[in-house]
Amino acid sequence: SALDVGFWHELTQKKLNEYRLDEAPKDIKGYYYNGDSAGLPARLTLEFSAFDMNAPTPARCCPAVGTLYNTNTLEAFKAADKKLLLEQAANEIWESIRSGAALDNPVLLNKFLLLTFADVTESGSRPQFIIANVFVKFSAAELSCWVHRHEEQIQALERAYDDLCQTEGVPALPYFLIKYDETMVLVSLLKHYSDFFQGQRTKITIGVYDPCNLAQYPGWPLRNFLVLAAHRWSSSFQSVEVLCFRDRTLQGMRDVTHSIIFEVKLPEMAFSPDCPKAVGWEKNQKGGMGPRMVNLSECMDPKRLAESSVDLNLKLMCWRLVPTLDLDKVVSVKCLLLGAGTLGCNVARTLMGWGVRHITFVDNAKISYSNPVRQPLYEFEDCLEGGKPKALAAADRLQKIFPGVNARGFNMSIPMPGHPVNFSSVTLEQARRDVERLEQLVEGHDVVFLLMDTRESRWLPAVIAASKRKLVINAALGFDTFVVMRHGLKKPKLQGAGDLCPSRPVAPADLLGPSLFANIPGYKLGCYFCNDVVAPGDSTRDRTLDQQCTVSRPGLAMIAGALAVELMVSVLQHPEGGYAIASSSDDRMNEPPTSLGLVPHQVSDWE
Repeated sequence: SALDVGFWHELTQKKLNEYRLDEAPKDIKGYYYNGDSAGLPARLTLEFSAFDMNAPTPARCCPAVGTLYNTNTLEAFKAADKKLLLEQAANEIWESIRSGAALDNPVLLNKFLLLTFADVTESGSRPQFIIANVFVKFSAAELSCWVHRHEEQIQALERAYDDLCQTEGVPALPYFLIKYDETMVLVSLLKHYSDFFQGQRTKITIGVYDPCNLAQYPGWPLRNFLVLAAHRWSSSFQSVEVLCFRDRTLQGMRDVTHSIIFEVKLPEMAFSPDCPKAVGWEKNQKGGMGPRMVNLSECMDPKRLAESSVDLNLKLMCWRLVPTLDLDKVVSVKCLLLGAGTLGCNVARTLMGWGVRHITFVDNAKISYSNPVRQPLYEFEDCLEGGKPKALAAADRLQKIFPGVNARGFNMSIPMPGHPVNFSSVTLEQARRDVERLEQLVEGHDVVFLLMDTRESRWLPAVIAASKRKLVINAALGFDTFVVMRHGLKKPKLQGAGDLCPSRPVAPADLLGPSLFANIPGYKLGCYFCNDVVAPGDSTRDRTLDQQCTVSRPGLAMIAGALAVELMVSVLQHPEGGYAIASSSDDRMNEPPTSLGLVPHQVSDWE
C-alpha cells in the first residue's frame, strides 16, 4: 500500500468536519499501475481523491474499491477484530463471484480494507491495510515471457487492448479475455466469455492487468480472479492460460515484452455457499502483522500544518458540545482593533483563539518599557531605540505567532473632541487624512473594537461605525471595574441583501415584559455615549500621572478583552446578527437565543 500525504490530510479534514464521532465504514477508492520500472514493488495507491468515488482514475491506472474503518480512539483501533474484518471483506468478494457480479464489474475482485486511527491532535495516524484474497490452491506450469512472441502479435495486443479501453471509456481494464494467433489478437470483456469462447473446450486465455515487476511471479490481482475462474469455468475448461499484462514506457518507447504468460490448471470447486479461507493483512515495517505509524508533521508544510491545527479546538466544539456552532461566520469576520495596548493585545490573542484570520490594529503610540509585562504581543527588544510603533509591532507579532493570519497595523492618530487641532495647513491636512483613513478602515471591516485609553478617543469611531452600520464592541477599564458592551445598529431605510436586520418588526407589545429592559431590539440599543449630558472633552487635562494612565488590576484587561470577543462571537451566532434582541437578567431561565447562550447589551463589573 502507498498512502499519499494528501490522503491523510483529507482524512483529517473529513474526521474534523464531517465524520466527527461517526465510526461507520466509508467507501474509498485507490488505484494501481502496471507500468513501473523494474525493481519497484507493486503498489496500491490512495490519494486525496480517495474519498470521492466519482473522481476519475489516473491515466493508464486501474481502480480498486475499498472500505475505510476509522476509529475514534486508539483503544478501539487496537481492539478491532481484524479476523472478522478480513472475513467480511472476503465474503463480499465471494458473494460477487457466486452471483456473477464480478463478471459485470471485475473491480469488485480487488477489494481492500483500511483500518485507521487518525490522531488529529498529534498529526499522526496508525493505519493497518488489508487486500482481501480468497485462498484456493492452484498449480501453474509453462511460465514464459511474452517477449518470445512475434512482433506482429505484440503490436496487435497493444492495439486491441487500447481499442477496448477506449470503447469502454476507462483508463485500464483489470481483466480481459484474449484469443490470438501469430498475427491476430482479439480481446473482450469478462461478461462476454460465453460468446467469446464458444466452441473451445480445453483452454482459454485471460489477460490480467499486473502491477508486479517480478520476472517469475504474477501480482496479487490474479489471486481472486483464479477463484472466479475455478468457480465459474472449471466444469467447462481444464485450464486457463494467463497473460500478466505489464505495460511500461522505456526510453520513450512502449514496452509490453516483460509481460509473462503461463498456464494454470483449474481445480473443481463445489458450489458451496461458504467462502474459502481468506488472507491479506499487510505486514508493517518490522515484518510483523501489526499497524504502521505515519507521522505527517515531517512531510507537511509547517504553515499549512499550523493552519489546520489552530482550528482544532474549535472544530472539536462542534462534535458534541455545540453542534450548531457556525465557525465560518467567526473565521471570516474582519476585525478592526482601535488601540493596541493592554486591551488590544488581549483581544487580538482571543480573536486568534476563535480562528479569526483578518485583524487590523490602529494606534499612534510607541512601545515603552512598562508595556511588555502587561501587553503580551511585545517584548523587551521592542522598547529599544525609542520603541517600535505599537500597531506595526502587534501586527508583525501576530504573523509570527500564526503565519496564516492577515494582520495589518496603521500608525495613526484619531481626532478627538476636546483636543483642538492646530490651524496650520499641515496639521489640518494630516487630520483630514486621518479621518479619511479611519472611514476607509471602518468601511472595510465587519466589527470595530474600541479599546483606547480615553473616553473621547472612542467618539469619532463610534459615530463613523454607526453611520456605516458596523458592529461596535466597546471595552473600558477602571481600577477594579470594567464594562463591555455592543453598540446598537441603525436600522436601514431600505433593507439590502447583505443587511442583518430583524426578520420581523418588533411590535409595541414585544417591548412589554416582566422587566423594563426585556426584549429591546438591536436597533434600539444605545452606544457608549448615549446617556451623556455633555459632549466628551479632554479627560487628561489637569490630571496627575496616576489619573492620566489607565491604572487597573493587571488581570482585569484579560477578563474584559475575553468578554469583548465572546460577546462578538455570540452576536455573530445570532440569526439577527447585530440586530439581535438584547438578553436581560430575566432571560436566564428561558431558552438561550444562540448556541452560545445569551446575547446581552453589556457586561459590567461594578464592585
